[in-house]
Amino acid sequence: MFERGGTLGEFFNPEKGIWAWLSTLVDICGLSILWTFLCLPVVTAGPATAALYYTVVKCVRGRESGAFGYYFRSFRQNFKTGLLAGLIVLPLALLLLGGHFIVRWYGTRLGGGAYVLYVAYYFALVLPAGVLCWLFPLLGRFDYGVGGLFRTALQLTIAHLPSTVVVVLLTAQTAVFCIERWWPVVFMPVITLLLVSLFWERIFQLHSPEPEESEEELEE
Repeated sequence: MFERGGTLGEFFNPEKGIWAWLSTLVDICGLSILWTFLCLPVVTAGPATAALYYTVVKCVRGRESGAFGYYFRSFRQNFKTGLLAGLIVLPLALLLLGGHFIVRWYGTRLGGGAYVLYVAYYFALVLPAGVLCWLFPLLGRFDYGVGGLFRTALQLTIAHLPSTVVVVLLTAQTAVFCIERWWPVVFMPVITLLLVSLFWERIFQLHSPEPEESEEELEE
């Protein structure tokens, strides 16, 4: 039935065929659920996202094994900086989001100049939203202090505005999709960051061909 040479052995090889696909599926769903759970305290969303981006690049894109080990080591390593960055981002994000709801309410009811103001405010949100989309992938891939992290995120947002706009729209639509229908959180966090990495990793290579990741610390 099976030819000599290990066809049956290859079928049960965990690194090939259906088993490799099942392993990837487990990583996608498991990491997405883990990320959602760690984001529940809100203030831990920063290090959780940094760790998820790093793990997606290493294990989902890079096909390395041990995804959950990578995730927890990266989460621990980036916890302090990610937590501080998150505490800065959270009140600013709430303020901007509250302003968006207020301007939209007036714009949709009064029309005219109020609606123009709403549209202008909507486009103005691209800049802070872009910084947010850069912030934690940068932390996951490079070693930064809080000040350097925000400064670099702002510089990359402006320097690569077209890519930033695409990623902001992708992230926003994913968030709306997951809020309206709870079940996509089982896989969408990883899928979204996988798509984001198609933009961000190309840009990281342009600015730093060899990202200065703390590989030794993560592999300890």
